[in-house]
Amino acid sequence: MDRLFEFVVNHYILASLFVAFLIAIFIVESRRGGAKVSSQGLVSLMNQDKAVIVDIRDRKDFAEGHISGSIHMPLSSLKSRINELSKFKDKDVQIVVVDKMGQHAAMAVKQLNAEGFENVERLNGGIADWQGANMPLVKK
Repeated sequence: MDRLFEFVVNHYILASLFVAFLIAIFIVESRRGGAKVSSQGLVSLMNQDKAVIVDIRDRKDFAEGHISGSIHMPLSSLKSRINELSKFKDKDVQIVVVDKMGQHAAMAVKQLNAEGFENVERLNGGIADWQGANMPLVKK
């Protein structure tokens, strides 16, 4: 640990650039996938009937447990099935994209935004965060 401090003191420009790059990467990644909604925020939207949940996980993961009322649309077929969501385009509802751990939802949000959907968010942390908050899943 002492050597780390010695390195930072001797190479303060490199250390500063490293920190600046880390901050830049964090900012870019947080904005890339659009807005995020927490598990509690999603429950609130669901209780007000202002949420349409799109689960982009594969069939096996979806069958093991999903949020009640969610529409199963795997990420691989999202582009071809996007017209199924067109009825929600002009309504006052939030489309919430759900995946396994919150990593792939950003791509789906980007695709939906490119197709003209404006009210699109992703579940922060995905189903893993939903389960971590002790929220129920249904199995079919």
